[in-house]
Amino acid sequence: MPVSRKGLRFVLAGVLVLIAGYVLLAGGGVKDPQVFNYAMFDARRLVAAPIVMVSGIVLIILAIMGRFEDKD
Repeated sequence: MPVSRKGLRFVLAGVLVLIAGYVLLAGGGVKDPQVFNYAMFDARRLVAAPIVMVSGIVLIILAIMGRFEDKD
């Protein structure tokens, strides 16, 4: 198998980090479209969520491209 067990663990960790980024990105909607909601543009959605999501993608890329030696 091209990806070792340790690499698969890193892929799963990257997917969990991506999910956490999507959770940070969620919310900010209103029921009335005529009301403007400033909560859509807070630092959590504009800064923290993209950083977390990009780090998850980088973790997945490193897990796939990296060489990890299994002790098994």
